[in-house]
Amino acid sequence: MSDRPVEAPQASSPAAPAPARVRYAIVPVPRLSLHTVARRAGVHPDLIRRFVALGLVEAERDTSGRLVFAATAPAALARVQRLRTGLCLNYASIGLVLDLLDRISLLEAALRRAGTRSDIPPWT
Repeated sequence: MSDRPVEAPQASSPAAPAPARVRYAIVPVPRLSLHTVARRAGVHPDLIRRFVALGLVEAERDTSGRLVFAATAPAALARVQRLRTGLCLNYASIGLVLDLLDRISLLEAALRRAGTRSDIPPWT
């Protein structure tokens, strides 16, 4: 046996919650209520709750436990709805497509920063 201490294995299960991110704002960041987002996006609040539960739309909880959204939430909901109706995707597929589109955007931004230019226009 070796004299080195044995490290406990890291839990990497997909069910483990992600660490909370701390954000500090110089000015207050406007947050939208569930009903405001539903009205602006033109969808029922229950559908938005389902999207949040599936991880398709990001939301936080305020001090009273209600869902609050960033100002970009209606645009994210519109994106989900376009994928659902335009490509007839189920919600699991929409999550995968959104992840891939975000990854493509990151890679395109890295190419622009590196000075490499693609002749193909961006997807999104």
